[in-house]
Amino acid sequence: MPVTDNETLPLFPLHTVLLPGAPLGLRVFERRYLDLVSECGRSGQGFGICLILEGEETGEPATPAAFGVEARIEDFGSDRNGLLTLQVRGQRRFRVVRTRARDNGLLVGDVQWCDEAGVVPLQPQHAALATLLAELLDKVGGEYPDLGHATANLRQLEDASWVGWRLAELLPVTDEQRLALLQEDDPHRRLDRLLEWMDEEA
Repeated sequence: MPVTDNETLPLFPLHTVLLPGAPLGLRVFERRYLDLVSECGRSGQGFGICLILEGEETGEPATPAAFGVEARIEDFGSDRNGLLTLQVRGQRRFRVVRTRARDNGLLVGDVQWCDEAGVVPLQPQHAALATLLAELLDKVGGEYPDLGHATANLRQLEDASWVGWRLAELLPVTDEQRLALLQEDDPHRRLDRLLEWMDEEA
């Protein structure tokens, strides 16, 4: 797998999988994660979200999956209990080489960024998946209103990477399946796996 040199990234293990391009809302109350948010605010950097393989989101540091996604803070606020809330979005995939815990319990990972190929043209055998995605996005609306009438969105529907990530975000697949897709470098293979899972459910 093509990667860049190691970088250090604070980690936020969760019982969910963040995908590239996907939004995620978080509530932050533990001191280690409040420190993480302050650190990211000062540095302008993101943090890593990994699926928890063993342990819990609070208390002792959990065991994270070897693959995760960088999260960038887009907005913040507070809930009615005064807890900090964040709206983040998934960016680059990474592989965790090793982890260590700071004195405050925050996990920090030495990570390698996965080298993404950019826009990858959709193959004919996956055209039905793009059609399915367009139908799903028309129903959920949100960030993608009037998908069929926007040239930029039509171009995205021809990008195998974008189609795969959005289907993984919207379809009722398990976190373990999303993690499997996250570990897959080939966008076409991700779409193949989605087709396989849909056939199994049919």
